[in-house]
Amino acid sequence: MRQDHLITATQLSRADIEAVLDRARTIDDSPSTFADRYSESVLALCFFEPSTRTKMSFETAAKRLGADTIDMGSIESSSVKKGESLADTARVIEGYADAIALRHPSEGSAKMVSEFVDVPVINAGDGAGQHPSQTLLDLYTIRERHGLDDLTIGVMGDLKYGRTVHSLSAALTNFDATQHFISPESLRLPRSVRFDLHESGARVREHTELEGVLPELDVLYVTRIQRERFPDENEYRSVAGQYQIDAETLSSAREDLTIMHPLPRVDEIAPEIDETDHARYFEQAHNGVPVRMALLDALLGGTDR
Repeated sequence: MRQDHLITATQLSRADIEAVLDRARTIDDSPSTFADRYSESVLALCFFEPSTRTKMSFETAAKRLGADTIDMGSIESSSVKKGESLADTARVIEGYADAIALRHPSEGSAKMVSEFVDVPVINAGDGAGQHPSQTLLDLYTIRERHGLDDLTIGVMGDLKYGRTVHSLSAALTNFDATQHFISPESLRLPRSVRFDLHESGARVREHTELEGVLPELDVLYVTRIQRERFPDENEYRSVAGQYQIDAETLSSAREDLTIMHPLPRVDEIAPEIDETDHARYFEQAHNGVPVRMALLDALLGGTDR
């Protein structure tokens, strides 16, 4: 992988993706080989929005590579509260760290920051835009069970504001995959995303119900309805809880169907699914560590080692 920053999934080629996933598999098989590889490096965690899995897995990944981490903490305890611009914050932090993992509520924020700093910037989620490192661990999870070619995947829930969906759908255009998108009409994929998928030649189908397409799916990727993204509370209430997965829902599913979710979940997947062989969302979260180790290794120059 030869990139200065990771801002969107669209910048990743099939070769880029496979290089990171192959390295993640090597790390999974022999984690001690990578210990202390970056003992002189520092990763800055700049999270302007709440995060559990992404932030903690980046921190774990860095530490397992031997790197240290610094954390700007909450907005309330930082100079952002005093009115400091994002660009100035990034330029200051660049002097303390060898790479920056940035989460910010504004779409395009990571791209903007990358134009002001020389250290690698990893987009850890920019509003309703992109979340490319999540996509890499999603693809790793899928590849471990099904491979990434001759794949039929359903993506269900909030497709309008779902940055994980926008990134995953773009990355899958590098592979032989059919993508089915299931959502209320008001939460369908943004027109710009649909246009890009069409231009790439992707096989895409849109649905408002899961029932008809479920028997075809190798993977069902479920997302929550993101209350925090809705400009109107009434709009959120009109679609909340519309799609829910339980044992009865899966009666027509393939035996080897994989169910994924970027988490956190609210009520989209019933707890009874957790103990079935379909459930892969906790494994998916755990895969964030080796995949983000591989990503940091690539961006910090480990591919030459």
